[in-house]
Amino acid sequence: MLRVVAAIIHNPQGEILIARRPLHKHQGGLWEFPGGKLEDGEEAAHALIRELQEELGITPTSFRPLLIVEHHYPDKSVRLEVWRVTGFDGEAHGAEGQPVAWVPPARLAEYDFPAANTPILKAAVLPEVYAITPDPLDIGGDLPGWLTPRLREGQWLLLRARSLSAESYAGLAAEIAGLCQACGARLMLHDRPDLLAQLPGHGVHLTASTLKALPEGWRRGDSGIGAEHYLSFSTHDQAELDKAWRLGADMVTLSPVRETPSHPGMPGMGWECWGSLAVGAGVPVYALGGMRREDVTLAHRYGGQGIAGIRGLFQD
Repeated sequence: MLRVVAAIIHNPQGEILIARRPLHKHQGGLWEFPGGKLEDGEEAAHALIRELQEELGITPTSFRPLLIVEHHYPDKSVRLEVWRVTGFDGEAHGAEGQPVAWVPPARLAEYDFPAANTPILKAAVLPEVYAITPDPLDIGGDLPGWLTPRLREGQWLLLRARSLSAESYAGLAAEIAGLCQACGARLMLHDRPDLLAQLPGHGVHLTASTLKALPEGWRRGDSGIGAEHYLSFSTHDQAELDKAWRLGADMVTLSPVRETPSHPGMPGMGWECWGSLAVGAGVPVYALGGMRREDVTLAHRYGGQGIAGIRGLFQD
């Protein structure tokens, strides 16, 4: 299998750098995230630095692993090791004569990419904060009323309401979906992929129990989860992370980092342990368990995509 590094490169304006493949190469004429093949015996981080210096004339100074994608074309198989680059020295340009463009994340869908880049495109627009709703019973029963002043454009929201029946959850999800659509927020449904066909949700978050029950041959389409939807799982250890990656997760939560009031007596794994798992997960990982907004920096330092949590991550 051909090993390749690729980079999602961000500039201070929040744009992402893409480059166009030469016409004479495999998948020529399509746009891609910069990178290239690893040399024999080369470490991925070294290959990333070398390729960006050669292709773009920049040296990455702040970068971390993001995800691993394996894709099988009719004529070859590729393993893409994707890194997020948030700092670099130099001015990016097509050092090999290739066209390059800085693109706002929301406009990436306007460009044609190789099929193997689909998971990368989805990861490129993930937020740093993944907010989980409190149970309606914990905020007086009126979750839509509680959320309305707290929803923000671009926010990602997981609708978790364990106290509700399946029917009540579906009704609430329809109402919350309307609120999210009106303000430009993205809604993730909690363990209810069956509702994706009825609601304008962006994806589904499946519990660790559901993950454990799914057979190894399961694919998202078996549960009505389209390629355009985001698939997320709750995970707590290496085995669950590995299975989530094999089943095609676009993102996961990994918990608990700290002990939480909702799980008294369950000690947190701590940032060192969490980071050792997150770095090798092969999928964007959100830290969960006692998170505060200021923990985003720590999550990044230890190789994560960001943080997830309830209440404390909503802005009043």
